[in-house]
Amino acid sequence: MTAFQEDQVRRLLASGWGTCEGIAGQVRASGLPSINREYLNDAFRSDQWQFAEEAVRALTDQFSSARFADEVRYGVVLVPAASALDTRGAMPAAVRADQAGAESGDVYDERLPAGTLLSTAERDWTMVAGVVGDYGPALGSYYQVAGAPAEDFTIFGQDTRRLMTRQVWGARVLQCGRTPPDCELNERWTFTLFPGEPLVDGLAESGTVLKGRVRFRLGKPDRGIGSARVAPAIAISP
Repeated sequence: MTAFQEDQVRRLLASGWGTCEGIAGQVRASGLPSINREYLNDAFRSDQWQFAEEAVRALTDQFSSARFADEVRYGVVLVPAASALDTRGAMPAAVRADQAGAESGDVYDERLPAGTLLSTAERDWTMVAGVVGDYGPALGSYYQVAGAPAEDFTIFGQDTRRLMTRQVWGARVLQCGRTPPDCELNERWTFTLFPGEPLVDGLAESGTVLKGRVRFRLGKPDRGIGSARVAPAIAISP
């Protein structure tokens, strides 16, 4: 086992998937394998961990000049199969109890469509290399990111905007456990834009955690303020 794999396994074992009872209980209730060392060692091959390491390094280098790049942490995000645990939408209030300090229902804009799914939808868990910390890089507004040349975002033949989606962010929020990203209780409040999702009636999708509640929102697509962040990501092939 490489140092990278050991570090990522340690972080995943300490993540919300295993240490927040509300989240871990929802994983069990969904019929998904629990995130433990045995599962992580059996479910993902050594070449996948190696590619994840290369992807994390490449993401760090590619976006090193972005605003606030120094506070971005990349690593492995685990995304559950939407057929079992759909992270594109609101979770039961009990699932958020560990994150919010009390059972707290999500705020979900009913105008939102179902949302984009990973192409590996049939796997119990899909490994993604992406943002795992409190903040992603600031790369401008939805329009600026979505309209940028493909080469600005392409790594290993993947356009990293493709996984800037509600599903991947929703999984990241659960994985972050008691310290959710884009939260007003962090050093600074941010929100994550989803350029991997199409506009809805001219409005851009984003996610944030505000006043103790996870919020799936719609807003102006031209907001390029510093609190508007993105989360470039690379799918690790099964």
